[in-house]
Amino acid sequence: MRLIIVSGLSGSGKSVALDALEDMGFYCIDNIPAALLGGLITQTLEARDALYDNMAVGVDARNRAADLKSLPELLRSLKEQGVRCEIVFLHADDQVLLTRYRETRRRHPLRTRDMSLQDAILKERDLLGPITYSADLVIDTTHTSIYELRDSLNQRVAQSGEEGLSIQIESFGFKHGVPFDADFVFDVRCLPNPYWDPALRRLDGRDPKVIEFLENHDITRSMLNDILKFLRNRIPEYREHNRNYLTIALGCTGGQHRSIYLADKIVSALQKEHQNVLIRHSELPASSGSHTAEPVTA
Repeated sequence: MRLIIVSGLSGSGKSVALDALEDMGFYCIDNIPAALLGGLITQTLEARDALYDNMAVGVDARNRAADLKSLPELLRSLKEQGVRCEIVFLHADDQVLLTRYRETRRRHPLRTRDMSLQDAILKERDLLGPITYSADLVIDTTHTSIYELRDSLNQRVAQSGEEGLSIQIESFGFKHGVPFDADFVFDVRCLPNPYWDPALRRLDGRDPKVIEFLENHDITRSMLNDILKFLRNRIPEYREHNRNYLTIALGCTGGQHRSIYLADKIVSALQKEHQNVLIRHSELPASSGSHTAEPVTA
């Protein structure tokens, strides 16, 4: 049996995620009390019904704090019983969550008459702390559309093999912020910057002219080799500890040239050695939807 716990901040896209997993063949249950989860799984295991082979359960902050704190230990117990358990946690920046609530005019589940929306979000982050720290996969939906979230879940969750480690390489720009969901972050701003060449400024790291510019510098090859050496040493450790997801982020100033080039090179190298290696360019329109596609709101 495979069990996906879908949790996260209200407004970050939990309902969208559960709907997507249901479309992918998971038996989904939303907003189950955490205290009842153990009994539910015991009953489904005893039923031996193929209907429950892949199950996704939504767990949010509308639970007792003690029950949320005990959830990681429950999942460890279930793993000992042979259940493949994973926690997928959805996150978004506070300002984005505030905007989503104001646009939809929905009420935050923890907000009271004497509590502001900002305070409710802060309280929720605190309550969900035990789940956040135990999450196998964190997805930042700050600049993610509904379609991108569904695609991410399909690639990284639904299609992952029984023993597979899903590896995502992500390029980003430091001026837009460091990805919340990254396990490793590499700063590549020390490389020569094509931005300062007027002929290269409007191109990106996939363009042959930018590639030629970067590969003419020894430091580019040296950094690429150093990062690959580090990852080749670390990836087996993630496998040995039965980790299901690994996210590696590479950042330059704007996320247009250097980080894109290195991310593509690393993906090309790792795809020859591992299955399920994915690429995401955060600052490119094709990856980010130019931040104008239908946003995650639930």
